[in-house]
Amino acid sequence: MSITIPSRTAQTSAPIVEVLAERWSPRSFDTTVEVTQEQLTSALEAARWSPSAGNTQPWRFVVARRGTPEHATIVENLMGFNQVWAASAPVLIVNIAVTQDAEGKPMRFAEYDLGQAAAHLSVQAHHDGLHVHQMGGILVDGLRAAFGLDETLRPLSVTALGVLGGPELLTNEVLREREVQPRSRRPLDELIIGRD
Repeated sequence: MSITIPSRTAQTSAPIVEVLAERWSPRSFDTTVEVTQEQLTSALEAARWSPSAGNTQPWRFVVARRGTPEHATIVENLMGFNQVWAASAPVLIVNIAVTQDAEGKPMRFAEYDLGQAAAHLSVQAHHDGLHVHQMGGILVDGLRAAFGLDETLRPLSVTALGVLGGPELLTNEVLREREVQPRSRRPLDELIIGRD
């Protein structure tokens, strides 16, 4: 069966850099191609060098390659459709927010800063020929228990990382249809409050 894939280039109201215009979140990963150690390290380095409030760097990661017990554990702690497709991703990364500083004070910007780190990771990965899909549908308590995370370390999302596969690799029809739908975003004017 031949599936027509529409262009994935974002239709923007002003020019943006190519790596951002071309970035999208697939569910199909090529299981015959591994993420190289250099690609993985570069993605994590991009996360490491992202900005944070007061340079607190309130992010930690559990990084697991397909075929390891850690990868299987992460898959077990995904919700709904995420379990159906994410097992094929060569790498899964649990994104963790450090919610308190060394003195026990809450780090109010931890989740925001972790989001920036995950975004930097995704842009670097795409630059290096990989694709990323972020998932919020996770079992937080299950991941916390599985990886021995205390109450100051909050799993917030999981990143699937790998080389893009074709939609025909997805065994679920609903997911195949989602894979080929055109990208869309709200108009910019709807996002800005108080603009003339």
